[in-house]
Amino acid sequence: QVQLVESGGGSVQAGGSLRLSCAASGRTSSPYDVGWFRQAPGKERESVAAINWSGGSTTYADSVKGRFTISRDNGKNTVYLQMGSLKPEDTAVYYCAAKYSSLWGAVLTSRAYDYWGQGTQVTVSS
Repeated sequence: QVQLVESGGGSVQAGGSLRLSCAASGRTSSPYDVGWFRQAPGKERESVAAINWSGGSTTYADSVKGRFTISRDNGKNTVYLQMGSLKPEDTAVYYCAAKYSSLWGAVLTSRAYDYWGQGTQVTVSS
């Protein structure tokens, strides 16, 4: 089992940047993949980005491609989401999630992930 805690959220103006962190604990000795997801009020949860155990495979939703970068530091058991060129449409609660690695690697399907953090709020103003 992996426990996850997100941090780094806040309020920024459009065009600004933020870096979110996802700190993992628990059974982190086994390979695990991590995804970032977000949910705005009244909307369904949507995928943002995902990364496999080694960091060699990443995938992004079209809405954030070219603006966001996912990375990880396994020595610190931490996954990052660097967000740039932020838009008001990026306003949401951001969640990280983990699953133990499998043949499929990093995926953007939320139901593939077993362990979820509590979320961190990102607000982007015009």
